[in-house]
Amino acid sequence: MTPVTADPRLIVGLDLPSLDAARAMVDGLDGAVSAYKIGLTLLARPGGVAFAHDLRGRGKLVFQDWKLHDIGAQVEGAARAVAEGGCDLLTVHAEPQVMRGAVKGRDAAGLDTKLLAVTVLTSLSDADLAEIGYGAGAADLVERRVRQALDCGMDGVVSSPLEAAKVRAMALAAGRPDFLVVTPGVRPAGAERGDQQRVATPEAALRAGASHLVVARPVVASDDPRRAASAIVASMEGVGV
Repeated sequence: MTPVTADPRLIVGLDLPSLDAARAMVDGLDGAVSAYKIGLTLLARPGGVAFAHDLRGRGKLVFQDWKLHDIGAQVEGAARAVAEGGCDLLTVHAEPQVMRGAVKGRDAAGLDTKLLAVTVLTSLSDADLAEIGYGAGAADLVERRVRQALDCGMDGVVSSPLEAAKVRAMALAAGRPDFLVVTPGVRPAGAERGDQQRVATPEAALRAGASHLVVARPVVASDDPRRAASAIVASMEGVGV
């Protein structure tokens, strides 16, 4: 097999049912993938946070996808605890009180954990948002929450690739070229959408302004995860850099 060089912009979501399965996946992708997202299913298991710390100790970029959402004081404490434990990327919901609490907690830790605001979940369509009770569609709601994230001093947002161009333009206009635009809902050409509603290919997401791509099912559910990851890395080469 041709050697694979990991692209740190590709974050593989370890959306797997057990820590053993996640460890086996990481071992199988060693060298081909250098960044991983760990979601609530694994974080909530006994040893889940320790697994995240172990990955980071092995030199991997670790994205703890807690999607914190509580009163400001609780988010402040949780963000500080996660940062002090060791974490590269941490998500909170994009509500001003939540984001301000997260920034305060991370800053108190004095560490370099990057805080990402979750704008609108990529599983939600405009119809879903209307059912919840929002008067705005996904694009308008994302724009409002990105402005709030910039105002609150967040390091970036999690946003669908369909909104990445707008987010990047807003960040540049605010003087934040370093603002992270992390895009789930990335699907290689021909892949099934799964539970994602607002999707794009890796190349399209990067060209739109994404800084990082989160890909889970197309890799971890593949018959050959290493080959699947390698194909995505190849499609990213020379795009958006």
